[in-house]
This record gives sequence, C-alpha cells and structure tokens, in this order.
Amino acid sequence: MPLGTLDSTPPPFFRQGPSALSKLVFFSALALFLMVADARFEIVRPVRVVVATVLYPMQWLTLRPLVWVEGGAHYFESLEASQAGEKEAHRRLSVQSLRANQVEQMMLENSRLRQLLALRDKVTTSWQAAQVLYDAADPYTRKVIIDRGALEGVLAGSPVLDENGVLGQVTRVYPMVSEVTLVTDRDQAIPVLNTRTGARGVAFGDPGLRANALELRFMAANADVQSGDLLTTSGVDGIYPEGLPVAKVEKVDRRVDSAFARISCQPLALVSGVGHVMVLKPLISQIAARPPIETPAAASKKGGRK
Repeated sequence: MPLGTLDSTPPPFFRQGPSALSKLVFFSALALFLMVADARFEIVRPVRVVVATVLYPMQWLTLRPLVWVEGGAHYFESLEASQAGEKEAHRRLSVQSLRANQVEQMMLENSRLRQLLALRDKVTTSWQAAQVLYDAADPYTRKVIIDRGALEGVLAGSPVLDENGVLGQVTRVYPMVSEVTLVTDRDQAIPVLNTRTGARGVAFGDPGLRANALELRFMAANADVQSGDLLTTSGVDGIYPEGLPVAKVEKVDRRVDSAFARISCQPLALVSGVGHVMVLKPLISQIAARPPIETPAAASKKGGRK
C-alpha cells in the first residue's frame, strides 16, 4: 500500500479529547487567572494552608535525618570546643597560681630584705650582704653555704645575721663560697647577755631531739632566769658585736639533783629557710694590734742614746 494513502489521524480508540494546543492554551489562561486572582483576592490561600498542613508531617519526617546529623555534628564540635576551653582554663589557672606563689615569695623576700636593711643601722662594723645557696651535705650538723668567699673579703669567724638576729658564724672560707655554722649546731657556742638582769652566760646548740633550739648552760639553779627573757650578744668574745639579738628563753627546768638549771631557748634568727644574710667582720680583726713590750735592754739602749 502506498504511504500517501495512509490516514494520519488516530483511530477512535486512542482519541484523548481536546488537542494538545487547546490544553496548553486553556491551562495557561487558567494559571494566569489563578495567579492574578491569588495576588488580588488571595482565593488560593485556604488551599495553600490545607496543602501545607497535610504535607508538614512528611516534611518533618524528611528533614529529621538532616537535623540529627547537623545536631550531632554541632554537639561534637561543642564538646571539643568545651574540652579545649577547659584545658586552656586549667593552663591559665596553673600559670596564675604559679605567678601568685612567685609574688608571695617575692613579697616575703622583700619584707625580709627591708628588715635586714633596717638592721644595718644598728651595726657599727663593716658588713656585706650574701645569699644562702644550700644546706651543707652533712646531716649531723647545722650548716649552710653562702655565695661569698675569700675573694669578697670574708674572714673565718665572721658573724652572720639575718633580719631577726644572729644566725651563726663563718667556719670555713673558700674562694667563691663560705660555710656558715648555725647557732643551733651542737658544736657552736655564743656568749650572751640577759637584757633583763644583765647576767652573762653561754648559749650552745641543743644536741637533743630539738634541732632548732639553744641551751643556756652553766647557769645556777637559783639564777634569775625567766621564760621570755631576751638574750643578746655580750661582745666579750671579740667576735660578735655587743647587743645583737640571739634568742629568747623558752623553758627553765630547775632540777633538784643538779646545781645547774636546764634552760631551753628559741633562736630569733630563721635557722630554717633563710635566704639572705649579712656577714660582719669579726671584732678582733678591727682591734688594733697591741704594741710590743719593751725589754729592759732595749730601754737602756734607748736611754744611752739620749
């Protein structure tokens, strides 16, 4: 059959009503009408509300996984940020605590240095400042090492003071450092004077259990000594200047079976934990040498020359 004789129209069974062009024109006009009517009179608003209400559960269910993912990511980000902030806060707190301790230590050292400078007005002999480096290695003695030695003019026997009173005496001198034996050492003795009564005595380091104490020995059992008496240097030994505070009487034990009283004293100097000290020159080094004694033969020669 020739192709030109074929009918291009669809059979009646497949007819769909109006043509496609008619549908396009109709629905375009309807859409334009609805847009204008909705813009002017909002006639489609109830329909929009109903559709939105019906579709909201589906939208909510559809968005849940995305919300959960975003919420979980935000939670982990917040947790990481909080942990980092906590670590930074702990670090700052540690730094501030360290600085606070350093400030307190500096304030304490400043106060002690001021007291030490105030004590220099009471000392008439020459002196020099020094710093305690460390305690001596011998555990059976009470000694410290200072940062001044023979090169700085430190002499053996030089008295050592802190801001409260007599701390000890230089017993060994090295070129750069010196060894100071504290007044509480068992082999150390210092002549003292009771400022209340004027009685002299000798204070020794207490060899008993109390390592940071002194004992006023060889005082009669009936001696006028009371708790709270202030002991100062007497100056009779040619080492310590007179009037430097040494200790306070803490306890007086008058025993019947002994002719001497057992007197315990508390040193005024900070024998434990001292940082800065004052080193004096011994009095004996400042006393002029005694002139030589002339013999009778020298005197006769001198007279004969005249």
